[in-house]
Amino acid sequence: MAEEKKLSPAYVRKQQYLIVYNLASAILWFSVLARVLIILPITGPAYVHDGVGTFARWVQTLAVLEIVHSALGLVRSPLSTTFLQVFSRILLVWGIVYPFPLQTSPSPFYSSMLIAWSVTEVVRYAFFVQNLRGTVPPALVWLRYNLFYVLYPVGISSECVMMWKASWATEGLPRFAIWAVLVGYVPGSYVLYTHMIKQRKKVMRSQNALDQHKRQRQPTMESFSKES
Repeated sequence: MAEEKKLSPAYVRKQQYLIVYNLASAILWFSVLARVLIILPITGPAYVHDGVGTFARWVQTLAVLEIVHSALGLVRSPLSTTFLQVFSRILLVWGIVYPFPLQTSPSPFYSSMLIAWSVTEVVRYAFFVQNLRGTVPPALVWLRYNLFYVLYPVGISSECVMMWKASWATEGLPRFAIWAVLVGYVPGSYVLYTHMIKQRKKVMRSQNALDQHKRQRQPTMESFSKES
């Protein structure tokens, strides 16, 4: 029964769609990363937005589909954390950088934000593709569940600087609204960060157990080969 369910047309179509979506997302974010790394050393951070800003904004907008995926049950990601992560980035690209490019985009923190985002997403989407295919290289598992220790603080701090700079381009209620979002970033970031730490502990524990099991089986297999 379980085998028939796995091979059902609906299941196959869902897997194929998710593989295509994640592969396309990995390629798009790699393009963002490549553009930033090419432009940054040549012209400096002030011109990164001119070369990649619009493209990065629409690539990030595509991630709204992940909220849909979670809501429809296509993936097991919690809807609350998925919404929080995607919404915060949509706010940054459409509500902060897009209306206030002169105040935000020349800053090196705009470039560091894009680098942190793109490296994270290339690894994450590549991991999802391989996971859907049933073969995840150990190196990719390590990158997926360890890089965030550095990339997440870099990304969050860069996002906060973007909002702080944008707030001074406004007055009255809009400025206080941005400051309110900044205040909300503290508990929101804590929720996402601790969620990732819990995921890491669970996955790395399973990975270590699997590696230990393989090491225990190896002498047995070697002995069997010698006896044969």
